[in-house]
Amino acid sequence: MPKRYIQKIRKAVIPAAGFGTRFLPQTKAMPKEMLPIVDKPVIQYIVEELVDAGIRDIIMVTGYHKRSIEDHFDTPSTELVNLLKQGGEKKRPLLEEVERISNLANFVFVRQKGPYGNGTPLLNVRHLIGKEPFIYMWSDDFIAASPSRTKQLLKVYKQYGCSVLSSIRAEKDEDYDRYGFGGGKWLQEGVMDLASIIEKPGKKNAPSDLANVSGFVFTPDIFNYLDEVMENLEAGQEFYYNDALKLMLKDGKRILAVEIKGGKYYDTGNKLEYMKTVVEFGLKHKDINGQFKEYLKSLAL
Repeated sequence: MPKRYIQKIRKAVIPAAGFGTRFLPQTKAMPKEMLPIVDKPVIQYIVEELVDAGIRDIIMVTGYHKRSIEDHFDTPSTELVNLLKQGGEKKRPLLEEVERISNLANFVFVRQKGPYGNGTPLLNVRHLIGKEPFIYMWSDDFIAASPSRTKQLLKVYKQYGCSVLSSIRAEKDEDYDRYGFGGGKWLQEGVMDLASIIEKPGKKNAPSDLANVSGFVFTPDIFNYLDEVMENLEAGQEFYYNDALKLMLKDGKRILAVEIKGGKYYDTGNKLEYMKTVVEFGLKHKDINGQFKEYLKSLAL
């Protein structure tokens, strides 16, 4: 039997148009995606993970209040470059870093238009994706893993050639009220062939303990199902991509869930989890880890 052709994934989409209301007043003028994890904004971690996995075209769906994201990934200003050059060898690493950021990938920025919900950014980039499979990553959470979350997703996609949802095992009862959960049959260790997806089912009604979070591979046929969801959307309803996935499953389309191995999920979209993330990454940061650890010890009761 001839080997089935599986189209290579070249593009990623990152929705980043929200107002970050949980972090007000900090996010009144600064995007939540630009909140620092020590000295690097959250969204840069997502971009670097994608680039490390071979993705070179990154599309960000933003709003009028997100210009600093565009500026961050743009060429550094002449003033900044000259200032760092004047600092000589001491500032050279910083100069190399800010220049590296602008060369990470081919960036495209699209303004979000349409109803409220996580399905809208997808329709906003349809003309840029065309008939290609692509990665859809949130801008305020990630899974730190080795191999990376993106590499694990791509490995499963290359094996099966269908949509793939990154997943983690639920650890607490409240997780079942926070995430969507998939149910189905196991194809291999850590890879489930989904028969159902249920949003925030509660522990008693969850089809499994596999929570679908953080990042996804979508095949281009999702756009047709998003159209169907949009056509039936009632006034005031949120436009969810999950509703399109449910229609795909109903239509016999294969969707897999892959448990990301060797990783930890970080949700920087709420205050407590953001602070935990900053502390953990601070303890691993090469410039401050020792002093920071001693400081935390001094605070321990």
